Amino acid sequence: MRILLVEDEQDAARMLAKGLREQSYAVDIAADGSEALEKAAVNSYDLLLLDVMLPEVDGFDVCRRLRHEGSSVPILLLTARGGVDDRIAGLDCGADDYLAKPFDFGELLARIRALMRRGTELKDTVLTLGDLSMDTRTHAVLRGHVAISLTAKEYALLEYLMNRQGDVVSRTDISEHVWEESYDPFSNLIEVYIQRLRRKLEAPGGAPLLHTRRGEGYVLSLEEDVHA
Repeated sequence: MRILLVEDEQDAARMLAKGLREQSYAVDIAADGSEALEKAAVNSYDLLLLDVMLPEVDGFDVCRRLRHEGSSVPILLLTARGGVDDRIAGLDCGADDYLAKPFDFGELLARIRALMRRGTELKDTVLTLGDLSMDTRTHAVLRGHVAISLTAKEYALLEYLMNRQGDVVSRTDISEHVWEESYDPFSNLIEVYIQRLRRKLEAPGGAPLLHTRRGEGYVLSLEEDVHA
């Protein structure tokens, strides 16, 4: 899943982004509210981590503008201003959750997972497809009773496909939700990772799950005949 981290303190942003990437999230960074609005307008994010105390345009105003423009992206506010009035102001401007600094990184991850599960229907922490299971809390992936070892990016790709199982997803879809803004659209990186993931998923000997639809994209499904 792709996250926009909006934090003006460079060291804090770099450390937080590093930790999130180690947890298989793709992370773009914005240093102020104006940059955040620009990036949110051109990229498709699954979550915004938004500091309140920002130069130029503060986090409350960023949140308010995004909601006014019709954006429904989940927003988690991060701030040292943890008073009740500030939390109320943050939620009233359209934020989905509020976490006061300093915070435990484990709690941040738990809140991110909770926001990711929200939507038209509440998602379980364990995603399944046939004998394939993925625990989004522990990052454990099993095919039957066989554990599958994945890199952070392979895990991120599989999680996106599991959330879209049965749908044909294009290279553009994948690049927007699994890779960061530095991704080169002319590279064959996605194809390379698809092949790696396919080999690992089929290694335990189960039926093929990851299919290629020529000219359209890829689909994770028990059946090859799926809807676009």
